[in-house]
Amino acid sequence: MLQLHRFKWAIKPISKPSLLRHYSTIQDRKPLFEKILIANRGEIALRVMRTAKDLGIKTVAVYSEPDSHAQHVKMADEAFLIGPAASAESYLCMDKILNVAKMTGAQAIHPGYGFLSENADFADLVTDSKIEFIGPSGDAMRSMGSKSESKFIMEKAGVPVVPGYHGENQDVKFLKEQAEKIGYPVLIKAVKGGGGKGMRIVRSPSEFEEMLESSKRESIKSFGDDKVLVEKYLERPRHVEVQVFADKHDNVVHLFERDCSVQRRHQKVIEEAPAPGLTEELRALLGAKAVAAARAVNYENAGTVEFIMDNVDKQFYFMEMNTRLQVEHPVTEMVTNTDLVRWQLEVASGNPLPMTQDQLRLTGHAFEARVYAENPSNHFLPDTGLLFNVRTPQSNENLRLETGFIQGDNISVHYDPMIAKLVVHGENRNDALRRFRRALEEYQIVGLNTNISFIKSVAEHKAFIKGEVETGFIEEFRDDLFKKPEVPDATTLAMAASAIRLGEIENATKNSKALNNPWSSINDAFRINSVNHKKIELNINDHTFEVVTNTNQNQPGSVDMKVIDKSTNETLKSFIGVNSHLDEEGLIVSSIDDKIIKSNVVVHDNEVVVFDEFGRTTFEIPTPNYLDVLEGAQGAGSVKTPMPCKISQVLVKPGQMIEKGATLVILEAMKMEHVIKAPASGKVDQILYNVGDLVAENKSLVTFAEE
Repeated sequence: MLQLHRFKWAIKPISKPSLLRHYSTIQDRKPLFEKILIANRGEIALRVMRTAKDLGIKTVAVYSEPDSHAQHVKMADEAFLIGPAASAESYLCMDKILNVAKMTGAQAIHPGYGFLSENADFADLVTDSKIEFIGPSGDAMRSMGSKSESKFIMEKAGVPVVPGYHGENQDVKFLKEQAEKIGYPVLIKAVKGGGGKGMRIVRSPSEFEEMLESSKRESIKSFGDDKVLVEKYLERPRHVEVQVFADKHDNVVHLFERDCSVQRRHQKVIEEAPAPGLTEELRALLGAKAVAAARAVNYENAGTVEFIMDNVDKQFYFMEMNTRLQVEHPVTEMVTNTDLVRWQLEVASGNPLPMTQDQLRLTGHAFEARVYAENPSNHFLPDTGLLFNVRTPQSNENLRLETGFIQGDNISVHYDPMIAKLVVHGENRNDALRRFRRALEEYQIVGLNTNISFIKSVAEHKAFIKGEVETGFIEEFRDDLFKKPEVPDATTLAMAASAIRLGEIENATKNSKALNNPWSSINDAFRINSVNHKKIELNINDHTFEVVTNTNQNQPGSVDMKVIDKSTNETLKSFIGVNSHLDEEGLIVSSIDDKIIKSNVVVHDNEVVVFDEFGRTTFEIPTPNYLDVLEGAQGAGSVKTPMPCKISQVLVKPGQMIEKGATLVILEAMKMEHVIKAPASGKVDQILYNVGDLVAENKSLVTFAEE
């Protein structure tokens, strides 16, 4: 049953008078829509709604059951429940979305990105229903959505393409022969793919069949089609893409390029505009070829032409066209002073492009970071859970935070793990990069793993600072980006202990004031004094430290602290007369070691997370001995889930003998496939979950028998 909810929500966007002047000069402009439906969720739904509200356009949201309290539901003027968590029964259900659009009188549908945004059948259904689809035509999507067909179209249009096989023959033996002709390494790509899904690098003939099968499985799940193409894999590539825009009046422009080379698992992490190190001649040629690509398919609305560039000879090749608004569109907006969502609405309403190619100018430099719920140190596997504590940098005309979540929201296993996009602009690359690093320091999340600290490590790397970016950046500099943890600074340990101590003082004070408290007659000072005489243990990276606190007799309210390395019993540092309190923002302010330090310290479950000048440091509070509970035996050994997931396939049986490296289980998480292989040869004892089961992180999947 569809359920209607109405909300009132006010957001004041940043105004850009110079941008508005471009619109006011257009003659005979057609009116914009009165009401639109956004067929998406998360930050992109909110992004579209902000521009719509600024233009006085009413918005309709759709949502699944787990998204009933999501931010896009709260911001919309109307919101409708369209199904359970599974995307196939909600956000991918065309009929339900169209029914909502018709019922509410929405004149247009904005698909956002992902889900149905590049589904040609959906675009056709929308237009056949006399509702405007805010995007390209279904025919353009089909031409560009098929990686093989698009290659032929690009060759005909004079756009360079990567050598490879893009035909219809999907026979395994034939595809392997084509790979041999192209020469290893090769790249297997889903014909209708995107976002790295269905993409596999194959470095030798021995792994071709396994990689092909894995690519096809992931492709059919993500796109409903398992056709692939095989291309030459460039060893030193850059990912450079061009934003294009076309209207219904045969006008096509490019809004310059973005570099999206820093990637993990073939998915972008940091984007910047303009791309560093390009000559003006090369920039102009990229733009011209992108416009030619758009014209070749009679393109309309926003699109991105992606090129792969050889960083040795600077030759570039057409890779694919994303027939939608890109995740990273804000960096282009920052350097061109445009609102691309407004451009989309203008074009879909039948108006000419707001600016001509000659009017478009590059101004400054911009970076965007995709902030994910994931664990970079564990192969970037996604994480889920509560956003327990969130602090963000202050938004202004040079800093945008595009997010669909706030403190208290949950990141679900059902959808993409992206939390937000942090976008920063500066006068030049160095200025923007300095602002970018500072904003990353100020973006602090506790409750689940994120990639914020990792992104900051990239932004601080000397090669990145020089603009030396390639798609292999993370692998090339892995040792630099994943440094072995250092011993935490004694001051950081003292701040963690101060947070625990202040929390216990607050609890003691609350308890003393509680009604019917049998201890309420005891003086508060006695209880608080007992907190001040304390030994606090903190674990980090299998290393235990102890912070001993004692009341300072000469300075009331202060304590002396001694930080001890428990492995050697060595005193790392002593602090005299430490005075700490919480300020109005909830930050800990400490007078320590002849200076005043302000830090965000969060105590959550059995962890203490300190954000200070040394970055983010997470300590574990050891479980007291009397609370320790031994878990049941797990057999001779087991493999565990690396992240919350769904069981996709189980490929072994109890009693089966397996070799090291054999595939045991295939998991699905955040729409990506993950293969779990045997860590050693042995005999399978138990299979603990079935296909379709949802499993939490760090749970045993398969146990092995003792030999």
